[in-house]
Amino acid sequence: MENGLLAALPLAFERWVSHLERVVFKFGEVLWESDSLLTHVYFPTSAIISLCYRVNNGSSAEVALVGSEGMVGVAVAMGSGRTWNRAVVQSAGEGFRLNSGVVKDEFSRGGPVLNLLLRHTQALITQITQTAVCNRLHCLDQQFCRRLLASLDRLSGDELIMTHDLIASILGVRREGVTQAAIKLQKAGIIHYSRGHITVLDRAGLEAASCECYSVVKREYDRLLAARSHL
Repeated sequence: MENGLLAALPLAFERWVSHLERVVFKFGEVLWESDSLLTHVYFPTSAIISLCYRVNNGSSAEVALVGSEGMVGVAVAMGSGRTWNRAVVQSAGEGFRLNSGVVKDEFSRGGPVLNLLLRHTQALITQITQTAVCNRLHCLDQQFCRRLLASLDRLSGDELIMTHDLIASILGVRREGVTQAAIKLQKAGIIHYSRGHITVLDRAGLEAASCECYSVVKREYDRLLAARSHL
């Protein structure tokens, strides 16, 4: 797999190639904590990075996720270099990292790179906003389906490695609720679940069981990023 943003920026890639470092992301690895000064940005290829927020009592919930479609660390491109979220590897895999200074220099050039990074940021903001709406207004069963679909879109194949504890932490809910949601989907023949492995058997059924939040975010990503010109 490749990273969509890097693939869309061959001219910038030529300038970055000597600075890009290939990295292996381990499950559960924390790339940074909240209010950290970001020294690097990351371009996943086969990994998924979860952007979370942790409250004072230690509980946390995911606000967005980034995979091969994008970049982790948009705060650098936006000029602040600090972020309010923590970044945790939710699905192990590979990718690249790039020094923040290189990204800032590229951003200051303006032009096509600036435009694409801003579109990626807009798509990410849409995802964060829709996640907040979903967590407030939709039932756990729908949230669970939305989150499975979001992961599927960022991985190859139909199998996800996700425990009930992990999903509960991502959604900020009790594990028992996730278990009940998984049982319903398995009885309906939509997924098969066994020891932390979820296999999606009926993608269309999963989409039908989800809320509109999944399609809203997907349409926005497609509109802003799927038709990338090679810059």
